[in-house]
Amino acid sequence: MSMLLMLVGTGGRAHEVQPTIGDLTVQDGRAELSLKINIEAFLAGIDLDAVTDTNEAENAADYDALRALSNEDIAARAPDLVPGWNALPMVQVDGTPVTLQTETISIPEDVDIELARVSTWVLSADVPADANSVQVIWPEGAGAMVLRQQGVDAPFTGYLAGGETSPEINLAGGDEQTGMDAFVSYIPVGFEHILPQGLDHILFVLGLFLLSTRLAPLLWQVSAFTLAHTVTLALGALGLVNVSGSIVEPLIAASIVYVAVENIYSSGLSRWRPFVVFGFGLLHGLGFASVLGDFGLPEDQFIPALIGFNVGVEVGQLTVIAIAALLIWLAVMAARSAPLNGAEEEVREYPVMFRAVSVTGSLFIALVGIWWVIERVFL
Repeated sequence: MSMLLMLVGTGGRAHEVQPTIGDLTVQDGRAELSLKINIEAFLAGIDLDAVTDTNEAENAADYDALRALSNEDIAARAPDLVPGWNALPMVQVDGTPVTLQTETISIPEDVDIELARVSTWVLSADVPADANSVQVIWPEGAGAMVLRQQGVDAPFTGYLAGGETSPEINLAGGDEQTGMDAFVSYIPVGFEHILPQGLDHILFVLGLFLLSTRLAPLLWQVSAFTLAHTVTLALGALGLVNVSGSIVEPLIAASIVYVAVENIYSSGLSRWRPFVVFGFGLLHGLGFASVLGDFGLPEDQFIPALIGFNVGVEVGQLTVIAIAALLIWLAVMAARSAPLNGAEEEVREYPVMFRAVSVTGSLFIALVGIWWVIERVFL
């Protein structure tokens, strides 16, 4: 029961940790770093490297208290973070630290109190007019950052985890990622959106896995799901399809409920299930596309980055299935090693035990999905 409460408590997207987007411009003796950032999470001291949802943090109450403050109060407190960043230092030019100071802080108005508030914080520093390169050091505990160079040809675009340092970026430009660089760098982004960040996608994939012991039904379902979410992922990332999250997220939760409930009442693959899974895959692809919208794919390497993200998603899904299969196999081995007699002997059969796990697991998944539907529609 405690696990169920933990899952339903973190199922919504309202407090999900999003990457910081940093746009870096260095020209005419001035460096400017414009951050799209959840200031309240930084002020609360939440370790954004360790959690995927602010509700999971030990100091979640501090975050909620800050989130309830006015825009003016947050704007007044934000500069308290800058001395620590300068001590790191966050930005150095030609190997020499520069001192950042706040230029402007723009905090959006009328954002639902249950939603994260993404502000725009512009920091600047004086730099030598003849400077050649710049590095950005992203603090430990700050979560992910997408760093984008602005104002030059072939600009640098990179992904920094907390505690990582960018390469030396040529101020004249020319450090644009190659296709292979973009492909490789977006694989972990896609993987992390499944493990550990994509709890709703994890439960959906587990629902596919729990249908039966045979490999063919799993292959049919995963193939349909993969094809579908690849289509809408691409269309959404290209901006050709845009459906509000208030519509997509409840429907994703409903897809989890449907798959789980069908597992309880059916022990095999129905004719229509792959088509239903395909339809649900279209919805999940729109969810993946919203993540890429947060990160911002590099325009000149759009296709390699998109493919890399999708590969990461697939590896994440296969990892979920592999872990689930391993856990069930270990449970079966443990049952076979236990001393059983007579009628109890049938428990040792894999299909019998899998069916019991399938019904129990699917019931649990359905309950979580039902709560998410209620939460995402009404709460």
